[in-house]
Amino acid sequence: MEFTRACASGRRMYISQLAFFAVGGEIADMISASGPVAKLILLVLLFASLFSWAVIVSKWSGFRRARVQSGRFLRAFRKAPRFQDMAAVAEQFKPSPLVNVFEGVVDELRKQGAVGVRNVPSVQRAAQIASSEELTRLERRLPWLATTGNVTPFVGLFGTVWGIIDAFHGLGTASAASLRAVAPGISEALITTAAGLFAAIPAVIAYNYFVNEIRQFGARMDDFTLELVNLVERGGTGAGTGAGHD
Repeated sequence: MEFTRACASGRRMYISQLAFFAVGGEIADMISASGPVAKLILLVLLFASLFSWAVIVSKWSGFRRARVQSGRFLRAFRKAPRFQDMAAVAEQFKPSPLVNVFEGVVDELRKQGAVGVRNVPSVQRAAQIASSEELTRLERRLPWLATTGNVTPFVGLFGTVWGIIDAFHGLGTASAASLRAVAPGISEALITTAAGLFAAIPAVIAYNYFVNEIRQFGARMDDFTLELVNLVERGGTGAGTGAGHD
């Protein structure tokens, strides 16, 4: 009984593999039979898709490290007794955008001197400048995903329109006009539209995801800036709520 089930499962798997290779072979045949314009468009879409996936993988990995290190940095910051103690170990949390905000505030406090009344607005401006720089860094290469998501469907559609024009032109010069004569050309032309959607859909999904992540990082940096400003206004240079004064 078990042997029969295993044989049946093996046959289903074999049939599904054959179907997959058959479909893949048909697509490869249609691509090879397409014209030079369609092949050029498919090459452009392939490049756009590969570069988009490289950006997606790079951004996802970088955002993941930044998110993890931000949580670790906040925990260490709130446990540290003084700013100087945290500044000495802040480099190990460098993927976190909060580190640059913290370092911008520390640099501004050093410029103001070790004693005296703190210029709180200048400290807040330093934190805002650092936050803006970090947001710019996080947004790097995201416009490529937006461009890919918006443009590649139209590039693929252009290939389809061109292929349909070519197919009907061939139909006009053929001796017998029928759907069977024009159908292969139209099916080949539609490949570019499918390729354009294949390149655009992951790019759009990833772009929306990363934009939401950047929005969360921005909110976290704003909250951290307020936390730093509150500490400075209280006259403390400690990172914890019970920190002492210089």
